[in-house]
Amino acid sequence: MRFALFAAFFLASFAASALTAQLPAPKTDPLAKPAAGQQAAACSATEASCADAAAKILPQVLGPSPLEENLRRLTDEVGGRVSGSPEMAKAVDWAVAAFLSEFVYVNTEKYTLPLTWSEGETRLELLSPVKFPVRLVAVGWSPATPAAGIEANLIDIGYGNEQDFARAGAAVRGAILLASSDLGSTWADLFNEYTQPPPVIERAIKGGAAAILWMGARERLLLYRHTNTGDASLERIPQAVIAREDAMRLARTIAAHPGQMRVRFSMSNKIGGAVEQENVVGEIHGYEKPDEAVILGAHLDSWDLGTGALDNGCNAALVIEAARAIKATGLLPRRTIRFVLFTGEEQGMYGSWQYALAHRTELDKIRGVVVFDSGVGRVTGYSLTGRGDIEDGIREILKPLASWDVTHHTLEGDIGTDNWDFFLEGVPTLVAEQDEANYLPNYHAASDTFDKVDIRELKINTALAAVTVWGIADRVEPLGKRLSRTEMDRLLKQTHLDEKMEQLGYWEPWQKGARGRKP
Repeated sequence: MRFALFAAFFLASFAASALTAQLPAPKTDPLAKPAAGQQAAACSATEASCADAAAKILPQVLGPSPLEENLRRLTDEVGGRVSGSPEMAKAVDWAVAAFLSEFVYVNTEKYTLPLTWSEGETRLELLSPVKFPVRLVAVGWSPATPAAGIEANLIDIGYGNEQDFARAGAAVRGAILLASSDLGSTWADLFNEYTQPPPVIERAIKGGAAAILWMGARERLLLYRHTNTGDASLERIPQAVIAREDAMRLARTIAAHPGQMRVRFSMSNKIGGAVEQENVVGEIHGYEKPDEAVILGAHLDSWDLGTGALDNGCNAALVIEAARAIKATGLLPRRTIRFVLFTGEEQGMYGSWQYALAHRTELDKIRGVVVFDSGVGRVTGYSLTGRGDIEDGIREILKPLASWDVTHHTLEGDIGTDNWDFFLEGVPTLVAEQDEANYLPNYHAASDTFDKVDIRELKINTALAAVTVWGIADRVEPLGKRLSRTEMDRLLKQTHLDEKMEQLGYWEPWQKGARGRKP
């Protein structure tokens, strides 16, 4: 299957070099009105007209382009981009400049992030009965410890389930807890990394624990950073991630010396007040229905141990490249296409949540939201999150790419990227279903750097993204309707997303109408 895809890429690249000289690549004032008569064949009219649009887009993407250099500048020169940080502001400037360099209309939309956060010095000193160095990093949005640190017993609570806490009993009070984890190698494992902590945190706080240390889910001393809050709020108890091998050594030492492990844990995290942040929005105006729009989105922010190449710099670059390619064809879509780079994604999809709230009165005219957020793994189709009503339309749009084998769509959906709040508002959303490739071993880790990105795969994904949003934007009929609150309630149960929302703390905001379609 992969050989067939690579063969398709090389053929398309060859065609690109042959056709580039023949295809128009106009650069016009992004504020200028469309030229009279300028338009593309509608993808919903005939298979031939859909193929005609794809044939113009693909050579632009698969041929020579600024994609790789754009990504290098973002990752190597801006680096890790935590929302609220100076690096995040530099990344916004990078995105605006990249859109403008291709004469794509762009603006930024502001929202308020509740607080800023950065890691200070994080240390775990073993006091008795044995001593050895321990490597660890703060959990994102974790509060700092007191300046002198926390001196306490370190106790092993296993996976932190109810039985584990019952066995620990009164020893939990005032202690620092060591929580185990499984080695992560699949998408399901990654989901478990986020569903395990919330109930453990609740039990720890109820039991009076002083802090939690999580065993890393990556091997070879690789450190990474997550956050366990879903709304950009500060964690309620100090937490850190310990390199897996060091955590396992600690667990063995605790077992060999029960009740005797004494440590001092200190974190000088820096917590600031509310700060204004920006989502970056590029736009190609529709020629017939400019007030209706399709969104192609990815998140621009990242964690700071690596440089955020796989998560999610490559797909931020993809969004800009898709805009460049469509603009360069000279084709105009029936509806407007918005190319949105969200910030605050790592803090519970905060930026896209605020975007959806700010545009709530317009959501009846948002015809689809397409999101890429899983590195450069090959796309096998889209997660439609229960929206079986839009599957036929997507298959029709992707007919020109039939040989790429990208129509293994699924109705399943997970909570974890920037389609989420649009989905909760009833808007049709598509999230790229991707092979794991090298995404999971480097996820949120110090190893998430530019050299991990396969530019060839990224170009293929970009071509698919551009064809998809073009097809949705240029259909005569909308891809699907916006669902009512009643229909959303039913869909959440059908997809079992209500259960996942309970696990991750999103159910109460939905029930109260704080997040998603109003009751």
